[in-house]
Amino acid sequence: MKTITVTELRGNIYNLLDEVLNTGVPIQITKGDKKLKIMPVDKVDKLQNLVSRPHAIKGNPDDLVNIHWESEVNLDIS
Repeated sequence: MKTITVTELRGNIYNLLDEVLNTGVPIQITKGDKKLKIMPVDKVDKLQNLVSRPHAIKGNPDDLVNIHWESEVNLDIS
């Protein structure tokens, strides 16, 4: 969560409100020793911000299930 001062809020309120609405991440405002929080009332679907990466897995994803690491890792703790 981002923390800002009242002065920063005053100078950039529209952009900060858009940021909260788009990301769903609250902003904390400090005024002296008091704190306020701006947050959306409705939950934001954070998955909508994910970027599609269709080429992230090269090969058949089913092959990942059958990977054996026994020969790569020494599990002898003694």
